[in-house]
Amino acid sequence: MADLSAFPITKRWPASHPDRIQLYSLPTPNGVKASIALEELELPYEPHLIDIGKNETWGPEFLSLNPNGKIPAIIDPDGPDGKPFGLWESGAILLYLAEKTGKLLPKDPAARYETIQWVFFQMAAIGPMFGQLGFFHKFAGREYEDKRPRDRYANESKRLLGVLEDRLGSRTWIMGDDYTIADISMLGWVRNLVGFYGAGELVDYASLTHVPIWLERCLSRPAVQRGLDSPKRPA
Repeated sequence: MADLSAFPITKRWPASHPDRIQLYSLPTPNGVKASIALEELELPYEPHLIDIGKNETWGPEFLSLNPNGKIPAIIDPDGPDGKPFGLWESGAILLYLAEKTGKLLPKDPAARYETIQWVFFQMAAIGPMFGQLGFFHKFAGREYEDKRPRDRYANESKRLLGVLEDRLGSRTWIMGDDYTIADISMLGWVRNLVGFYGAGELVDYASLTHVPIWLERCLSRPAVQRGLDSPKRPA
């Protein structure tokens, strides 16, 4: 059985199954990337709920694994060379899990890098822009009288949705016929934008044709539905 005692985070969130991948997360657009990938890849894992509302990501135990203080983070008891391995940043986790299993990432070098390109597009553009729009539309930023910041993020989010709309115009998935980590990286953000954030009208989501169909296709996958609810929030 793997010994995870070298990771201080396991003192705060003990591993009941140390032979499984340990997931430290919350079902947010970034958090569900890891849980959906784990479900899709059928990798055994043990989820630990990290309560952002209680600032648990800024405690010394979580920071010992992820100095960036953001979810998700993982410990793989069977990491490179068979040794326990900790990893943070959602895009890196997606790439690691795909390469570990040889799934959800094309083997052809050009297609592989193209897939990674779209993961980076989510990390550098869609995630930050949609997240800021959510802040200014749903959270504390909505109280700002000056709506120029909100409108700036709304306009940029609309543009980014247009990029995704064009990409999906002749494709079932972002990479064509194959569902990949590129789809996993983005589906939670698009879902939150029009659902939890309620910003669909601001970005003219109803005018899109291909993105809504793609999102429904993603959400119809059983592994996605399981991953969207992991770790389970308190009742």
